[in-house]
Amino acid sequence: MLDIIFILAGILALVNTNSSIAKRFGLPYKYEIHLHYLLFYHVFFSIFFTWYILNFGGDSQGYWRFGMEQVMLKGDISWFSYFGDGTTFILWLCYIPSQLMGLSYITGNILFGFLGFIGIRYIFVMVADLFPANHSVLNIPLFPTVFYFLNLHFWSAGVGKDTICFWGIAWFLFALQKYKSRWWQAIIALFFVYMARPHIGFALLAGSGIAILLGSEIKPTIKVLLSSAVLAGVIYLSSGTLEALRIEEFSFESLEDLAGKKVGNLNTSNVGSGVDLASYSWPMKLFTYMFRPLFFDAHNFVSFFSSFENLLYLWLSFFIYRNWTPEAIRDMPLFIKAGMITFIPVTLAFMNSLSNLGIVMRMKNMTMIYFLLFCFFLIAYNKHLRYLRVQEKIRYYQKREEIIRKKADTATPPPVSP
Repeated sequence: MLDIIFILAGILALVNTNSSIAKRFGLPYKYEIHLHYLLFYHVFFSIFFTWYILNFGGDSQGYWRFGMEQVMLKGDISWFSYFGDGTTFILWLCYIPSQLMGLSYITGNILFGFLGFIGIRYIFVMVADLFPANHSVLNIPLFPTVFYFLNLHFWSAGVGKDTICFWGIAWFLFALQKYKSRWWQAIIALFFVYMARPHIGFALLAGSGIAILLGSEIKPTIKVLLSSAVLAGVIYLSSGTLEALRIEEFSFESLEDLAGKKVGNLNTSNVGSGVDLASYSWPMKLFTYMFRPLFFDAHNFVSFFSSFENLLYLWLSFFIYRNWTPEAIRDMPLFIKAGMITFIPVTLAFMNSLSNLGIVMRMKNMTMIYFLLFCFFLIAYNKHLRYLRVQEKIRYYQKREEIIRKKADTATPPPVSP
């Protein structure tokens, strides 16, 4: 009974906030309806995620049922016994609803899924509010179609670090877009991302600092203050990040050693979707991380549907060079700049360490949406410029015809000969 109460209360609250946030951002009614569709679509994926984990296994069930063998505590165990970064933080989040309230695993997935949906909603409203135009592929509009992608929902619909990081990154970038009034939200969001995955939180903060420095929409004095605050945060978090990664310094050598260990752990015979990453060239590693699995890699129905998404990512990436202009980068919303700059170091790190395509799909879900939106914005921006140029030409010729007509009306008629 308690499970049903929590689920229904969460759905009702999200439906109401969908309507209020749509009104606050002045979104058309059709987009408000899409937010409702996305909510129930996401709840479906939480249920599907539960079935998938129960049948095929995964860490998620261990988080909720406290079966993580690497975190076995002795003595008097309390809620704060689990407080820490990484796995222990997720156990800390699950302790009250799972151990004290006794909620079921499917309820836990739906509750975490609510957070994943909120992250999707943050990105949705920013795209609807800040993008100058839409774009279609095969006569299908990218917005809001991309928000129905399977991986966007599947990996943010259940108990685990992936959902927390996806939600936290989206919330942080949403707050960063309006930093003057939402700065406190950015701090809370960064806390959750850093505690779930310290290296991702570190990359997010550093990437946001670079985006602030490169941004033209921020006044120089504010830029100096924000950059200084970010730098202080980066320095403060660096020691904890090194400890979490178990390396002594941020250097190419230490990161390559770490990547080599990761590859060795994942590239085993019992990994169904493993690839021989150690034999790949640098461009092939990048291609594998960003655009695989493709159809020939599909080992189950999840990776098969992911192939369609990856094919779209690959297609859109071809438009970057054609639509890359200094003006487009200058006018790009701050949240995409920060998301894209965060995406780059995360990609460089993971492409050298993840040799399992299933884990690749899961890990890149946190930031891949910002690469897609980066490509989308470049196309939409230049499409909008072309539209403005056409409109300017139309106005020019309309004025020219009007001037010619006025001259003709006011011209003195020639004298009539007798």
